[in-house]
Amino acid sequence: MQPTAALHTAEPIDAVIAWVDGQDPRHRAKLEAYLAQLGCRPAAAAPTRFNSVGEIDYCVASLLRFAPFLRRIHIVADEQAPAFFERVQEWPAQAGEKLRLVDHKALFAGHEDCLPTFNCRSIETLLHRIPGLAEQFVYLNDDFMLIKPVQPEDWFRDGQPVLRGHWRVAPEQRWHRRLRDWWQARRGSPVPDRRPGHQEGQALSARLAGYDGRYLEHDHHPHPLRRSTLEAYFAAHPQALRQNIVHRLRDARQFLPPMLAGHLEIRAGSAALQPDPQTVNLKPARTAPGRLARKLRGAAGDPAVLFACIQSLDEAPSDVQGMVVQWLDQVVGPLDQVLRQFC
Repeated sequence: MQPTAALHTAEPIDAVIAWVDGQDPRHRAKLEAYLAQLGCRPAAAAPTRFNSVGEIDYCVASLLRFAPFLRRIHIVADEQAPAFFERVQEWPAQAGEKLRLVDHKALFAGHEDCLPTFNCRSIETLLHRIPGLAEQFVYLNDDFMLIKPVQPEDWFRDGQPVLRGHWRVAPEQRWHRRLRDWWQARRGSPVPDRRPGHQEGQALSARLAGYDGRYLEHDHHPHPLRRSTLEAYFAAHPQALRQNIVHRLRDARQFLPPMLAGHLEIRAGSAALQPDPQTVNLKPARTAPGRLARKLRGAAGDPAVLFACIQSLDEAPSDVQGMVVQWLDQVVGPLDQVLRQFC
């Protein structure tokens, strides 16, 4: 196992990872205190949204191994740090100097009344405020991993972010949704509240950028972004920023900042569109073990698949978790093993 040779790019590229350890007693206490104020536990506060079973280690290992051209890896957290931060001083300098820990307080400066937050959409709204963040950066959740070597051009081409996705009709424009809403109105029944779904959030983001009735559906994969695009939008629309960060749990009224940025880039003609997501999305808790094993083998053997998203691994049975971890050890490598290649 050898890290891909580092490439020199005209513009530096950073990575940003949003991470939380929901099993940390301090985090649990903050969340429970907020839920006590609400008097309920919404689906957005389900434990799987915060639980971690070591995915962050493989996420970081994959970036170090397969994207060594990255200048910095910023990990955004709330008064927490992944366990490996205790050993960063012992890492080879080439790897250790890349790591930065960013606390929520740095992002929410001037908006401290919105803390603590348990909402990735609120956090994503402020990523452009990370101190020292490169103009070009790639945003990941901690359950995203690279599983093949990538080049800067996989994320930015001539300074334009590469957007992977397909155009889709907005959810509220689909015939079955319109028929249901018409029938509800005819009966005099209230239209049910929309859940904070991913498609709805993407469609809302597209509308803010001027696309009405359609949106570019982004898959679950690393998102290349330009800091200046978000800075300019929120400088012109400070209320949009404020309204998106006040929700401490995911809310259907929130837009998705990476998708907003993507549609703004398309509108400005500054995006490179690519229909192939090059991603395998895995849901170990909801997939039969045999089918999951076939998907894992297929992803590892397909040179076109660069990224993996492993959702809610904590909910899978222990034997299935073991299968996925064994696969990650093979295609990415344990963090300590990857680090040895820098020595």
